[in-house]
Amino acid sequence: MTNMPDELRQGYLRFRKQCRAPANGNELSCVAAAGPRLPPRPAPTTMIIACAECHVDPATIFSAPASDFFVVRNVAALVPPHEEDGRYHGTSAALEYAVTGLEVSHIVVMGHAQCGGISAALAAAEDQPVGRFIGPWVDLLSQVREELIDRIEPSHVELRQEALERMSIQQSLENLLTFPFIAERVMDGRLTLNGAWCSNSHGDLQWLDWDSGVFERLETRLVWAS
Repeated sequence: MTNMPDELRQGYLRFRKQCRAPANGNELSCVAAAGPRLPPRPAPTTMIIACAECHVDPATIFSAPASDFFVVRNVAALVPPHEEDGRYHGTSAALEYAVTGLEVSHIVVMGHAQCGGISAALAAAEDQPVGRFIGPWVDLLSQVREELIDRIEPSHVELRQEALERMSIQQSLENLLTFPFIAERVMDGRLTLNGAWCSNSHGDLQWLDWDSGVFERLETRLVWAS
C-alpha cells in the first residue's frame, strides 16, 4: 500500500493500538490501553447537519465523542426542500433515517464563518463559474441570496458573506419543515429544530433564537441563565 498517504497510515496504526478484535471476530472493540471495556453507547439523540469543510467538526466543537451525534456533512450545510422526484437525495435520505429510524430528538443545522459554499453561492450570483454540481446545489439559496444582494452593497463583501451564512441556516430550517415526517414530530413536540453558527478563528458559537430570529453568542445566554 505504498500509495496510502502517510498521515492516514500513521493514524490507523494509532487506532489499532487502542483496539482489539474479539475471539469470535464478529466485531471490533475499541478499548483504551489496559483500560476496561466500555458498554455499547445508545443511539444518538441529536442529528447535526454541518459543512464538509474541515474547520467545522461537531464532535470537537461540542467536546463530545463522535458517537454522540448522527452527523451529515455537505457543502455549506444545506438542507434541500422535500422532493419526491425519484432522483438521488443523500441529505434527505439521512434525514429520513435519523428521524424515522434513530428517532432523534434534536436536529441542529450548523453553519460557519468564511464558508466556501456560501462564497460560491455569492459568486454564482455574479455569473462566475463555481462548478457543474456545486452551482445547482448552492442555488438552493437563490431566493434569500437575492434578498441579501438587494439590501447590502457589493462593496461590503464580508458583511454579505456572514449575512448569507446565517440566512442559509434559517433557510435550511424552513426546508426541514417541508418534510412531513419532520413537521409532524415538531408539531407534537417529539423533535426540535435548531440553528447554530460557528466562527472558525475565535471558536465562538452562536445559537439561533427562534423568537427574535437573531443568532446569540452562547456565552451570553449562559450568563443570563445562571
